[in-house]
Amino acid sequence: MSNKLCNEPIIQYDLQNLRPIVATIGVLFKDGKVLLVRRANPPDVGRWGFPGGKIERGETVKDAAIRELYEETSIVSNAFNTFNAVDAFDFDSSGKLRHHFVLVAALCIWVSGDPLAGDDALEARFFDIEDLINTDLALSLDVKEIALQAAELL
Repeated sequence: MSNKLCNEPIIQYDLQNLRPIVATIGVLFKDGKVLLVRRANPPDVGRWGFPGGKIERGETVKDAAIRELYEETSIVSNAFNTFNAVDAFDFDSSGKLRHHFVLVAALCIWVSGDPLAGDDALEARFFDIEDLINTDLALSLDVKEIALQAAELL
């Protein structure tokens, strides 16, 4: 196929893999501690981050955060504020970009339940904010900053 304006071939792209995927992360506090999961899937396999995932068609950011929190941790919550958005990139072993995620952070409030890792998480538990600042834990990008920002909103 060629471009009629310049007689050069049109490069065919898989637009599904080039467009960012909008997802949510649920930032939840209970008794001054923040909930994190150790991720079982890309991006950041094995790293500690906020529960989250893709927003389903027709689903609000807040509803997606509540759903993902429950699916990954068995915790029932309410979401009342979105407060940040960050980029997350997933590269293959050759360095080629596989996925670009835009993660919208939703501040959530604990309603009931204890952390229990779901199918997308290896572990789920609460952490003191100070432990995130002074730790050797493998954290996903921006976890410290987002947790501190969310704590200021409470």
